[in-house]
Amino acid sequence: MFHKILKTYHTAFSGLSRESWMLSLVMMINRMGTMAAVFMSVYVTKIFGRSLADAGLVITLFGVGAVLGSLSSALMMKKIGFRAVQILMSLSTGILFIFFGQITNFHLLCVFAVLIGLVSEAFRPANFTAIAYYSKPEMITKSYSLNRFAVNLGMGLGTALGGILAAIDYHLLFLVEGVTNITVGILILFLLPTINFHKKGVMEKLAQKAKSPWKDTVYMKFLFLILIYISCFLVVFKLVPVFWKDIQHIDESLAGSILGLNGIIIAVFEMVLVQHLQTRKKEIIYIYAGIFLAAIGFALFLFPLVSVVVSAVVAIIFITLSEMLALPFINTFVVLRAGEESRASYASAYTFTWSLSGIIAPAGGAFVADHFGYHILWIVLILLCIISAIGIKTLSNRQKLDF
Repeated sequence: MFHKILKTYHTAFSGLSRESWMLSLVMMINRMGTMAAVFMSVYVTKIFGRSLADAGLVITLFGVGAVLGSLSSALMMKKIGFRAVQILMSLSTGILFIFFGQITNFHLLCVFAVLIGLVSEAFRPANFTAIAYYSKPEMITKSYSLNRFAVNLGMGLGTALGGILAAIDYHLLFLVEGVTNITVGILILFLLPTINFHKKGVMEKLAQKAKSPWKDTVYMKFLFLILIYISCFLVVFKLVPVFWKDIQHIDESLAGSILGLNGIIIAVFEMVLVQHLQTRKKEIIYIYAGIFLAAIGFALFLFPLVSVVVSAVVAIIFITLSEMLALPFINTFVVLRAGEESRASYASAYTFTWSLSGIIAPAGGAFVADHFGYHILWIVLILLCIISAIGIKTLSNRQKLDF
């Protein structure tokens, strides 16, 4: 039995290119450096002595910068390529974070929040594009799953390290995050090879075939439906801990452990799940099936099972299964829909969806919870997930989105 389990994991992680492993390594290190964002509201209120509203403003400005970064990344990639964008954005983010920790003026802090959001988010479409280029064609879904494995592992380690650093000195958060980003830029420079698109005729052919994602009606409809899903999904990490603490009286340590199940389950099972599923059915099915599972997860917040703790655990398991089913195959759809010549612009449009969701989720969720209560919020999220799932299924049927 143990040998069979080892063989299953060996198969799940085999066949990936060296570059895919290197990209995942740098992405893990990159996400280990996301510690400052987790403690940003506490930093603004405790160190600067500002109000919670001011802390919310700084976080929102990070989101505004992220939207601008995701949109500008495609333009930068066309000029200098995805490898150079990753290197420059990592180095720039690192330098800005180091300066951010030394700022004592709140208005200057706000300006830097936008700048950091812009350059750090411009990294993501370039990294997304790089995964596809460095991956073997038959391994694209597995390559993105490996990247997600690295992201979750990095964020888990980064949050834990961030808590230790915050207990010592909040300024260490920004110093370490700055050094981490600079390290990522240096690693990409030395570990990942340059793909030469400047051979005679290659750039001209790619330019002629390139298409705009913003003119691709099917892709825009798909992204709108995914925007709905991602916005619902992000509410889990923005508002659910508050709901557990204030309404269900689950203490912070237990809430953190329950929410931490998300990363653990993904790290242990996602690669195996993708290996098992990707050749069994049309992959678009897993997207709308995964989104529907999120609706079940939110229903468990509305109708607790046995106890609030048991219900919370089961809800997180359903929402994690939703993420594991939907997101790897959403990534695959984006890459295949774009084609080689348009990967940069399609990736930029997709990460723009995530950036926009990062603003919509906390603002919209908090508004509904404050004005109508959490019960109404869960009902809204259930309905939105169902609409998103049905919308993806309908779109796939009408447009024959089989991949």
